[in-house]
This record gives sequence, C-alpha cells and structure tokens, in this order.
Amino acid sequence: MTRMGSAPEISTLPEPRGELSSFVLDALRRAPRELPPIAPPEADILGGDEDFHLALYVLYELHYRGFEGVDERWEWDTSLLRLRALLEDRFEAALRLAVPVDDPPAEEVPERLKELIAAAGGPSLSRFLEMRADADQFREVLVHKSAYQLKEADPHSFAIPRLSGRPKVALVEVQFDEYGSGRPERRHSRLFANTMEALGLDGRYGAYLGSIPGYTLATVNVMSVFGLHRRLRGAIVGHLAVLEMDSTQPNRRYGNGLRRLGFDGQATDFFDEHVEADAVHEALAAHDLAGALALDEPPLAPDILFGARAMLLLDELAARRMMDGFEAGESTLLTPLREPVGNR
Repeated sequence: MTRMGSAPEISTLPEPRGELSSFVLDALRRAPRELPPIAPPEADILGGDEDFHLALYVLYELHYRGFEGVDERWEWDTSLLRLRALLEDRFEAALRLAVPVDDPPAEEVPERLKELIAAAGGPSLSRFLEMRADADQFREVLVHKSAYQLKEADPHSFAIPRLSGRPKVALVEVQFDEYGSGRPERRHSRLFANTMEALGLDGRYGAYLGSIPGYTLATVNVMSVFGLHRRLRGAIVGHLAVLEMDSTQPNRRYGNGLRRLGFDGQATDFFDEHVEADAVHEALAAHDLAGALALDEPPLAPDILFGARAMLLLDELAARRMMDGFEAGESTLLTPLREPVGNR
C-alpha cells in the first residue's frame, strides 16, 4: 500500500566498516563537540573502499535528512567539515586521474555528451535484468538503486541556486518532473518505494544502508560532492545531463524484466514513468541545460564533461561488480536479503 504521510523518513545510523567510519559514527552518537584531527587511511577509492565511502556517505547524509537520534548541529560542525573536505579532495583527485581531460569548444558539448554515452563500456545490467535475472537478483538491484532513487533529484537540486538564465530554467523543469509535477504521490522517489514494496522489499528511506556496498555508495557520493560545491557546478550539470540522456532505454528494459517475472503495474510504474519523462528530458538536458551552461560560461565546459565521465565510470565499475556477483551465484549485498514480504 502506498503511504501518503508527510512526516519525513529518517535513517538509523549503520554499523561501521573500519577505522574511519567508526570515528564518524562514534562522534554522531554524542553531542557536538570539537573532534581531534584524524588522518584518513589509504583507500581504494574508485574500487569502492567500504570504510571510505560509508564515512563519506554518512557525512553527506547530514545535509539531506540526517539520522535518527543524531543532533542536527553536527551538519555544520567545523571538525566534521574539515574531515569531509579531506575525503572529498581524495575522491575528486582519484576521479580526475582516472578520466581523460577534455576541453571542447562550448558549442560542441551536447554532441560530446552523446559520444561519451555511445562509447561507454561495461556490462549491460539493464539487459541482464530484462532477459535473464530472477526475482531475487532484481530485488538486489533495487536495493543498490535505492541508495540514490529514494533521494532522487535531491543531489542535483543543490545546483539550482548556482545557475542562472536558461540552464537554471532547464534544471528546474527537469526537477519539477522528478518531484511529481505538483503531485506528491507521483514523486519519483515515492514511485521507486512503491516498486520496492511490490517486490517485497522495505521501501523506507535508508532501510538498506547497512547492506549497500561501497562501490554503490560511491555512485551517490559523487553526486553529493559535485552538488555541494559551487566550483563544481559544471560537473553536477554534466552528471545530470548524462543521467537523463541515457535513461530511457535502460528503464524500458527494467520494466520489461519485471513484466517477464510476472509483476504488475505497481512494480513497473517507476520505470514506465521514466521511459516517458526522460524521453522529454534527453534533449532538454543536452541542449538547454549542459549546452546552454557551456555557452554561458565556456570555462565550465571541461567540468561538464568531467562530471559526465565520472558518472559513466562509477556506474560501469558498479555494474561490473554486480554482474560478477550474479554470474558467480553470490549475493551482491553485504547482507543477503531475507525472504521477501508483502504482495506480489
């Protein structure tokens, strides 16, 4: 049953995954105070280091809905902000080392984005779900996707006050659709929760945070680092542009896969909605958002492509890890799912 209440859903603090996340989580269980400096341990950041990405995700969550029982003054605590800045610097540096530098003429940005999508590698998770995945594998993918989909649009909305003119109008138009076009029950995050519940999963915000691996958290952390820094407004625009431009076909496949498995419209509504909405958003994101921003502020063109490349890279790495697990017959989550509950 779809919940229509207005009270926000708040996550509980997860269990730590190492020295760094233990430091952060131990702090958040207490009243705000100046914390001693900590040197973050070396981490395989792009490989999805569990400790690093959980710590960063938790620090970012303070700017979203927070955590149950955590004092909200921690959000702007200077000692936590210093630590977050260290982690962000490492994350951004790793991404910039991993993707090529691209400085196109501003007018070529939309076409370059299309070329990046066409050249993207890695396994097709959406085709696997459409053709071969069983219901349990589909449930695991939904849990992975819940890390972002239950806060869908929020990271990109941080960019709204940082844009002006045509790009700002385009971003608001995309976000208006994401937030239900004035209908709370049609918010895309709510539709995704409905899908989870139709498959017997817990659709509450943050319910599976403790089970979601670091390589998936990295795909959400990258949106937050781009969205929360004005200097990276080009990167968050590039990220969103590619997300919208490369969405229609995968969502069609997800919906087809659920229908193949016998699920009804409550399960497929989220994906069917995106097939329709993102077909409209594709040109809007490429030209009125990313293209217009590059024309208005040509020095941002390299960062627009950087944001796009970073998104494609992290999504490819996550898809490879998930497909490796599925092909090996193993769970891709840190804690395997229990038997599904609810209606099918």
